Amino acid sequence: MEQKENRVVLRGTVAGEALFSHRVHNIDFYRFPLAVPRLSGREDLLNILSPLTPEESFLPQKGDFVEVVGEVRSFNNRSGVGNRLVITVLARRLSPGLGEPCNQVFLRGALCKPPILRRTPLGRDICDLLLAVNRRYRRADYLPCIAWGALVLRCGRMETGTPLRVDGRLQSRTYLKTIGEDTQERTAFEISISSLASLDPGTPEAAALF
Repeated sequence: MEQKENRVVLRGTVAGEALFSHRVHNIDFYRFPLAVPRLSGREDLLNILSPLTPEESFLPQKGDFVEVVGEVRSFNNRSGVGNRLVITVLARRLSPGLGEPCNQVFLRGALCKPPILRRTPLGRDICDLLLAVNRRYRRADYLPCIAWGALVLRCGRMETGTPLRVDGRLQSRTYLKTIGEDTQERTAFEISISSLASLDPGTPEAAALF
């Protein structure tokens, strides 16, 4: 079942072999990287988790152009290795891709931390948000979002708990992290916001987020 609060549509090229991840309720899940080009010519390399069932038996090969429809998921990495917050895309529907590359994310959630205003090394103002998006069974995904340009000041004034509708794209970003005397290259994933709207707290749409 697709969640109204959390929907992602991707079309891109499978960038690596699909590898077995785990099994839940006799359903095998496979992971593979998906490369989705940006208009700038760069690529976002996104982690896809796809179930393989008798009804959904399509397992892509490296180099295939595919469409993924699903949800953006998060979980805490307690291993101590790599990022503490791991972001992946759970594929609800996986099929051969038709048309142009696509990267669209649609979220409804609540701001769960105070916004953080900062400036990039190139002098660009940005605002970091963390959105809590409900999942079934009283769980939630905590998804980092980033606002640019005219949205920065507006986002910076928002209060924790504000219900929001966010449209954007899921992007990957590499950075260097220093741990003791070692420097490691890591990859962060975040939703780059293209449009944002505050939801009226009195509406059923906003009430469903709490």
